[in-house]
Amino acid sequence: MARIEVIMPQMGESIAEGTIVKWHKQLGDAAKKDETLLEISTDKVDSEIPSPAAGILVEIVVKEQATVAVQTVIAYLETDAATAAAATAPATGSGKAAAPAGPATSPASGRGIPAPAKGNPDAVDQAASAQPRGAVLSMTPGPVPAKGRFYSPLVLSIARTEDVSMDELERIPGTGEGGRVSKKDILGYVQAKKSGTLPPLSQAGPIAAAGKPAVPRREGDQVIPMTNVQQKMAQHMVNSMQTSPHVAAIHEVDMTVIAKHRSEHAAAFERSEGFKLTYTPYIIDAVVRAIKKYPLINASVDGTTIVKKSSINIGMAVASENGLIVPVIKHAEEKSLLGIARAVHDLAERTRSRKLTPDDIQGGTFTISNYGVFGTVFGTPLINQPQIAILGTGAIVKRPVVINDAIAIRSIAYFTLSFDHRVVDGMLGGMFMDSIVKNLEGFDGESEIK
Repeated sequence: MARIEVIMPQMGESIAEGTIVKWHKQLGDAAKKDETLLEISTDKVDSEIPSPAAGILVEIVVKEQATVAVQTVIAYLETDAATAAAATAPATGSGKAAAPAGPATSPASGRGIPAPAKGNPDAVDQAASAQPRGAVLSMTPGPVPAKGRFYSPLVLSIARTEDVSMDELERIPGTGEGGRVSKKDILGYVQAKKSGTLPPLSQAGPIAAAGKPAVPRREGDQVIPMTNVQQKMAQHMVNSMQTSPHVAAIHEVDMTVIAKHRSEHAAAFERSEGFKLTYTPYIIDAVVRAIKKYPLINASVDGTTIVKKSSINIGMAVASENGLIVPVIKHAEEKSLLGIARAVHDLAERTRSRKLTPDDIQGGTFTISNYGVFGTVFGTPLINQPQIAILGTGAIVKRPVVINDAIAIRSIAYFTLSFDHRVVDGMLGGMFMDSIVKNLEGFDGESEIK
C-alpha cells in the first residue's frame, strides 16, 4: 500500500502558482501512470498534467478554479484498491482538509497597502512549504481593498517594499486568474517605473477586474466570462497598442513558384514524414533569410536601448479551442526547410493537444500570423511584445495579373508587416518585406524537401 502525493508542478522558473482548470479524474477513478489527471493554467500556458503513478484518486485537496502556489499538495493517489475504496467513503470526503488562516495584516504606513506576513517577498512560497500535508494553501492576504480586487500576500509585499500605492496597484493590468495582478505583473510595473518607460495606467482598471460591468446589460443578454487565455491575450494586446506606435506595410506576393513546388512534393513528403506539407515552412524559411539580411528587425526595445537578438526564434500563431497560442521555433536560422516543416508540425500538434510547456511559448523574436487559413485576404496584426515586428500572411488566391504586358493566372497573396516605428522606419520595413517577396518568388528548390 502506498499513498502518493500529487503536487502543483512548477512549469517554469518564473512560475510561482497555478490554477486548477479541470480535474479529468474524479474520486474513486483509476488513473494509469502518465494518464492525464488534471488540467492547470499558469501565467504562461495551459497544460494537461499526467498522473505521477498508477493508482486510485482518493482525495482531491484543491478544487477546480482554485489557485495555489507551486509544490502545494493538490490531491492523493492510493495504489491499494481496497484501501482506496474505504478512503472515498463520505466520512473522509476531500472537503475535510483544513485551510490555515491567512497571514496577519496591518495598515501600511499611510500607503493604503495591507501589510504582508512577516518575512521577505517570497513569503507565499515559504507559506506553501510550511503547510501540513493535505492542507489547502490560504491565498487570502487579510483585508480586501475597498474596490474588492484580490491581491496575494506576495504581490502586497512587493508593493509595500517598492512603495507602490494602492491607487497604482488598482490600475495595474493583471494577467492572472480573473484579472489578478501576478508577481510578474507588479515586478514588470516596478521595473518600467524605475526605467522611465512606464506606459499609461488604465483609468478603468484591469480588463477582468472585479466590480460593476463597464457596459449596460439588458434582459436576454448573454454574459460569457473570459477564459484564462482570453484574458491574457486581451491584456497583452492592449499593452502592445500602448507600448508600440504601429505602422503597417502591405506587399503583394506571387506564390506561384511555391505552390508548384509544394504540389510536386506533397504526396512524397506525406508518405515519408507522415503529415501534410503546408505553405508555412516556405514562408518561415523566407522570413529567416530576410532577417539574416536585415537583423535589426529581430530586436526588442529596452528603455532607451535596442537589443538585437543573437538567434532567430520564430513565433507562429496557432488557433486552438482555447484561443490563439504562439509557440516558438527556436534557432530557426539553424534549420533547413525540412527541419522547419517538422518543427511547425510538432508545435502545432502539441498546441492543439495541450502538450506545450512554458518554454515552448517563450523567447520569440519575430512572429508570423497566418490568418489566410481562414480566408482573410489581408489584415493588420498587432505586435507580439516585446518584439518589434509581426508578419501577417493572407489567403493565397489565383488572380489574373499582368506579366510582360500579358495577362496570366498566378497564385497571389498579400503579406502585411506591422512594425514598431520607434525602431523600424518605412525604409527598413519596406526593404525587409521586399526581401521576403524575392525569397518566395525566386525560390529555386535549393532547400528542396525530399
